[in-house]
Amino acid sequence: MTAIETISEQACFGGVQGFYRHLSEACGGAMRFAVYRPPQAARGRCPVLYYLAGLTCTEETAVIKAGAQRLAAELGLVLVMPDTSPRETGFEGATGDWEFGEGAGFYLDATQAPWSARFRMHRYVVDELPGLIAEHFPVDSSRCGIFGHSMGGHGALTIALKHPDRYRSVSAFAPIVAAGQVPWGHKALPRYLGNDKAAWADYDACELVRRQTFPGTILIDQGEADPFLESQLKPELFDQACAEAGQALLLRRHPGYDHSYYFISSFIADHLRHHAEAMGLA
Repeated sequence: MTAIETISEQACFGGVQGFYRHLSEACGGAMRFAVYRPPQAARGRCPVLYYLAGLTCTEETAVIKAGAQRLAAELGLVLVMPDTSPRETGFEGATGDWEFGEGAGFYLDATQAPWSARFRMHRYVVDELPGLIAEHFPVDSSRCGIFGHSMGGHGALTIALKHPDRYRSVSAFAPIVAAGQVPWGHKALPRYLGNDKAAWADYDACELVRRQTFPGTILIDQGEADPFLESQLKPELFDQACAEAGQALLLRRHPGYDHSYYFISSFIADHLRHHAEAMGLA
């Protein structure tokens, strides 16, 4: 059995909120993640929902700010929140810029040195972490969903579209839907993947949905007061791509809401219920 270290565990809404560390083969070093076990997990295996956080965030961000545990406890959902990148890599340029490097892994597998040695977050989220979770926690891996925020919304969409057989449900808050067409992607993708735009397309939700749709409705919530809406997020591009591909999409726009966790916490219950319904819980 793969070893994990328990950093802390606290009682929370009848379940347990824990933080853990392990040595990751995919990321070439220590990785941290959080798991919320609902009270139902004490009696048997529960469906599992992965949450991918955004730029600058860690495995703690959604745990503290999203307010997801209360409803997860009612529904019987295990919540898994990984860190957003490897840490303490020692790579030149890996720190000091909130839009790239540590804290900004973009949920891809880098192919360019030195990033390719550690920044393999796609493989980590899709393969290594679920295997670890299945070993150590009471989850029903056949009922699995994924969601995320901003860069993490990009991760959730691209991962679900690339692996539709792995997930029963997918949703996102204010996701980067066209990484190959916006400044955040133009900054990160060439450094991680090189200058071949065909490689970028493998991590661009708009490009991916045209190749492979997801067997279910994708839920996206977007705040209309989001300062990144027009320059970085561009949900209208994904709306158009889904329409062209025949992908079921529920894109909800919310006046007055921004990019923060105040926005996420306002609509987190709708997302949990969206996933719970796909998993047969609601």
